[in-house]
Amino acid sequence: MESSGKILIVDDDSEIRSVIRILLTSENYDVIEAKSGDEALAVLTPEFSLVILDIMLPGLSGYETCQKIRETYNVPILFLSAKSQSSDLVMGYSSGGDDYLCKPFSYPELIARVKGLIRRYAIYQGKNIPVEKAEYIECSGIRLDKRQNSVYKYDVKLNFTDTEYRILKLLMAYPGRLFSIESIYEQVWNEPYMADARNTVMVFIRKIREKIEDDPKHPEILLTEWGKGYRIV
Repeated sequence: MESSGKILIVDDDSEIRSVIRILLTSENYDVIEAKSGDEALAVLTPEFSLVILDIMLPGLSGYETCQKIRETYNVPILFLSAKSQSSDLVMGYSSGGDDYLCKPFSYPELIARVKGLIRRYAIYQGKNIPVEKAEYIECSGIRLDKRQNSVYKYDVKLNFTDTEYRILKLLMAYPGRLFSIESIYEQVWNEPYMADARNTVMVFIRKIREKIEDDPKHPEILLTEWGKGYRIV
């Protein structure tokens, strides 16, 4: 049977790695284990479909490991943590994570998150998606290539993660249209909006601005309508 994808589990607790490996292999995923950030960086290759990354690691923290992964790879990263405060979630997303799952977690919840992230990453890579009528969307010097799922600023390619790309694509598809934080979250994450999702969206908006704006503190492309949402001009 063909593999459902290749997943890297990074956790210093061998029992947790073992439980996750058993759950994922039962769903036909190929699983590689690492017990530290350095070990994860040594084994990571472009063939991986997902990284499941614990925050509390010996040596490099999960946040630091994520930042180093993002220097080379856009593979989705699912953080695992016993912490559930909003500041921890913000740190996870700010360092380049795509999703966050608190310990202890249920089997169905883990599998649902894994499948969702891998499915969206396959779409981001251009696998099994229909050809769209227009190849590009262009606004204010930013060009989004829907065939290659890439973003350019004045013909210079920008390094976007899957989640950042999907948010920008949503906004650029309707220039001038105002999107609420709730609408962005539900359309990009495909999950019902919850109050703590507000910070998640705001972190990703900030990261997008850092890449597309000449002066992210004074944006001229991705604008905020205070109390209402965001729009692209």
